[in-house]
Amino acid sequence: MYAVVEIQGSQFKVEKDQKIFVNRIDAKEGSKVSFDNVLLVDDGKKVQVGKPNISGTSVEAKVVAHKKDDKVIVFKKKRRKGYKVKNGHRQAITEIIIQGISEKKASPKKETTAAKKTTAAKKTTAAKKTTAAKKTTAAKK
Repeated sequence: MYAVVEIQGSQFKVEKDQKIFVNRIDAKEGSKVSFDNVLLVDDGKKVQVGKPNISGTSVEAKVVAHKKDDKVIVFKKKRRKGYKVKNGHRQAITEIIIQGISEKKASPKKETTAAKKTTAAKKTTAAKKTTAAKKTTAAKK
């Protein structure tokens, strides 16, 4: 089972017991965090794709350590001008371990009532539009 989840603005494909490095998260080392912005879930039998995310699904993880990434060198140069600038930085990252992907099943009754309300609303707006169109054509004649 795997999921695609958005963490700190980046998308990751995660599985249970996987260790990943993400942008710095404001949580203490050893604490548990939960990510609700799940975009896709595949359990081996069925693939669920969110529009844009899947409601009721979350990914739980444990913060292992806060670290710094490898140094990134930024070098700027303009030829024949004598301009050279060398800078660099180390990005702050967090190491997390995925502990599980939890899915909550939505009750079908809630979905059907919401669907009924939307179809009823569409019918009433369509009826209003047709009567308004009939009135305008009758007025033009």
